[in-house]
Amino acid sequence: MSIANVIKSNPKLKKVFHWMLIPPNDFRPRWWIRNFVNPFFHKKGKGTIVRYRTRLDLLPFNSFSLGAGSVIEDFSVLNNGVGDLSIGHHTIIGIGNTIIGPVQIGNHVMLAQNVVISGLNHGYEDINISPSDQVVTTKLITISDDVWIGANAVITAGVRIGKHAIVGGGSVVTKDVPDYCVVVGNPAKIIKRYSFESNTWERPVL
Repeated sequence: MSIANVIKSNPKLKKVFHWMLIPPNDFRPRWWIRNFVNPFFHKKGKGTIVRYRTRLDLLPFNSFSLGAGSVIEDFSVLNNGVGDLSIGHHTIIGIGNTIIGPVQIGNHVMLAQNVVISGLNHGYEDINISPSDQVVTTKLITISDDVWIGANAVITAGVRIGKHAIVGGGSVVTKDVPDYCVVVGNPAKIIKRYSFESNTWERPVL
């Protein structure tokens, strides 16, 4: 049995290990984890830029990777505490984005300002317990290559966004988006789809 499995199977050991990684009543890894442990576990490609005011809530027991030439702008928050987080090459994470794993983002993706992408959900079914104390569930979010997501959009857990899809600003995406589609609204719906027969973006027939 691996060390990680031993820790996970022992509640007391898991609690101690968690305290070593994260201060009590906090969600951000300790300074020594961020600066002296994570660099040995997480991968960053050549020419990446992570702005100074970016918050990286990254832990060594889940993976994080950032592809070559990608940029993470100021005031963004990236969190892999409950799931792996990977970002492809030449991808732009705009100002003020929040990304909580498990999330897989492809290559040449553009995220505008204040986009929220969260593969995490809290349970709420038991009315005697605050949702903050209920079971956490996760579902992988996949964002394919060449996607453009507009400002203030929200991508919910379990969604897949197809290749070269466009998500309009302010949209809330609750269902999968096919390749080569434009979606807008809350919940987001398809308003255009690329036709390889006519080589144009066409509105769907109602």
